[in-house]
Amino acid sequence: MTAYPQPRPSEITPEHVYLSRRDFLKAAGVASAAALLAACAPRGLQPGRPTDAAAPADTAWRDERGDPATPYEVVTTYNNYYEFSTDKQAVAERARDFPTDPWTITIGGLVHEPLTLGLEDLLRRFPPEERVYRLRCVEGWSAVIPWMGVPLAALLKAAQPKAEARFVRFVAVHDPERMPGQRNYQTFPWPYTEGLRLDEAMHDLTFMATGLYGKPLPVQSGAPLRLVVPWKYGFKSIKAVVRIELVAEQPATLWNTVAPHEYGFYANVNPQVDHPRWSQATERRLGERGRRPTLMFNGYEAQVAGLYAGMDLEVNY
Repeated sequence: MTAYPQPRPSEITPEHVYLSRRDFLKAAGVASAAALLAACAPRGLQPGRPTDAAAPADTAWRDERGDPATPYEVVTTYNNYYEFSTDKQAVAERARDFPTDPWTITIGGLVHEPLTLGLEDLLRRFPPEERVYRLRCVEGWSAVIPWMGVPLAALLKAAQPKAEARFVRFVAVHDPERMPGQRNYQTFPWPYTEGLRLDEAMHDLTFMATGLYGKPLPVQSGAPLRLVVPWKYGFKSIKAVVRIELVAEQPATLWNTVAPHEYGFYANVNPQVDHPRWSQATERRLGERGRRPTLMFNGYEAQVAGLYAGMDLEVNY
């Protein structure tokens, strides 16, 4: 088995978050599709409030639990994106000139109607929606982000999966000339790949994002098209997707290949199952100094727990 280099603890557990002092983008009259989740939010699992929190941003965007969106400038200047850098604060600058236009996404594999779409074609064919979701990183930090995009189920239904399709494989762009991390970590199995079971991919919460905070996605956030699966740890939400394939067998994924004892295929947010190197019981919301309890399935238990009925919930690692 190939031995892949492991990230240093300093690369994944930074000591602090650098916050911008500029005012957070204000938006009025924005309706979120995620607000529909409030009526069926699980009872008895209320998010804890940090004991020493910064003042919340003044924003019209809130998740279905009432938590305000994390400031735009925090979300877009604190990014895990090894293709550009392992330094979260360096990603935005190093990714600034990466070209994302034109961009083509293909949907193929075990489908009756393969699709090849430019981004503009995709948005014309599938009108974008807005979802305000919590993002929980496996490293122990979290954010609330208003996304714009398209339910993944709409794309898959258009491609008409064959009966033997059981999983969905996602492939990101591979461009080592303009992505220095793909040169520096040459032993990693680039390009970045991820996967979902077909029923997970078809779930209404699963989203292909093309924007955030009412703006197009910046490169550091996964432009121009990224997956968002809010009940799973953030590394499942692959950035810069160029190919979606329906397959019969569980696909290999980058982090599960690099460190299978630490990053599982399912990677459902579970405060009861620790990462081998740190607890998952609490999290730090970006922009806040305290910690809050982590919720089962990141607070989406009522919506997705049925996908895993009868399964061992310790399948994260």
